[in-house]
Amino acid sequence: MNITTGIPDLNARVADHARKDFPLLGASMTVGDALERIRREGVGERVIYFYAVDEQKRLVGVVPTRRLLTASLEMPLGEIMAPRVVAVPANATILDACEFFVLYKFLAFPVVDEERHVVGVIDANLFAEEILEAGESEDRSRGSGSGVVGPEFFEALGFHLEQIRGASPWRIFRVRFPWLLVTVTGGTLSAILAGFFEPTLSRSLVLAFFLTMVLALNESVSMQSMSVTIHALRSVSVTTRWLATAFQREVATALLLGVACGIVVSAIVLTWRSDLRAAFVIGGSITLSLLTACALGVGVPSFLHRFKLDPKIAAGPVTLALADLIALVIYFTSGWLVLR
Repeated sequence: MNITTGIPDLNARVADHARKDFPLLGASMTVGDALERIRREGVGERVIYFYAVDEQKRLVGVVPTRRLLTASLEMPLGEIMAPRVVAVPANATILDACEFFVLYKFLAFPVVDEERHVVGVIDANLFAEEILEAGESEDRSRGSGSGVVGPEFFEALGFHLEQIRGASPWRIFRVRFPWLLVTVTGGTLSAILAGFFEPTLSRSLVLAFFLTMVLALNESVSMQSMSVTIHALRSVSVTTRWLATAFQREVATALLLGVACGIVVSAIVLTWRSDLRAAFVIGGSITLSLLTACALGVGVPSFLHRFKLDPKIAAGPVTLALADLIALVIYFTSGWLVLR
């Protein structure tokens, strides 16, 4: 991979930074044939996985090195390779590739073109080295001489610079505790809200049984939407048009998720308790609360980003607290209206 002076262009094509010193193995080979090709063609400095291709040179599988070395020489390669391969498109950017490493936790990825031909390989160690060395070059060019990497590199990989600089427990406490108070406040308000609907819960205990499930689904969806939004905010500015498009996409997704989850949980309630009204309340509440959870997942980090606050730290507690409160209002109000 090429090391450039200064900050690497995170929008550059990842294919231009991929390794080419690796052998491709035929999926129809035996292990013995594969090892012979590897000896003949050689390997690069770092080889973590070997990739198998078909007769048209299209990627069809990945062979972990350990499996290749421990299998018998007569075993077909197709029996030890994993047919499902996560590959990075050749037109992806360096920032896209960073997200692949963060999301999938693999040590390397093949880079493929539109026809699934392997055009290169990127691995985590070499990728990190390019970012680190480029950051050091940038510091030297500024005359700092410290060799410290700028925070933008680590934010692209999902890290905070303070977390890797050996900050003291007290410093970390001061940064994180104020936002945890948001969670404490939200939980306290949720408990008070539940107290107002105590008669409703006492009349229909099935609502209490499924309360944890409703909140868990709500929090999961809100966190998913928030994560997608935070990733997007790295490369876009928050405008009314962008926000409207993001809301439309997430609400449509949330509607599908809410209806599907609502139907499943309603069927469980009907099968277990034979209570049609309770099934309607719980399933309907799940659908409505997931819609609001997705909206909060988009809106809260966008709002924080707009006012120059760090959405990666603040958005989680704020989004979850608001999502829980709104979900409880929907859940208890629906129960009070239908089951009274």
